[in-house]
Amino acid sequence: MVGVAGGGADAYRGQPDRHADAAEHFHVSVKTLRRRIADGTIAGYRVGRLIRVDLDELTQSLVGAIPSARSV
Repeated sequence: MVGVAGGGADAYRGQPDRHADAAEHFHVSVKTLRRRIADGTIAGYRVGRLIRVDLDELTQSLVGAIPSARSV
């Protein structure tokens, strides 16, 4: 999981991460991730009292190509 000592994102691919750690990883606020979970833009998974998110899903949802005038 992101933010855990001794572990990197590659070591835990496919496993859900805390939304606080994911927010730090993507340089967005926890509030932004909570809003995206609430509006259905990204999926959040409840594990007991915790909310987890999948880094692969976040990468697909949040990270996109920025069009350039030179790529035309």
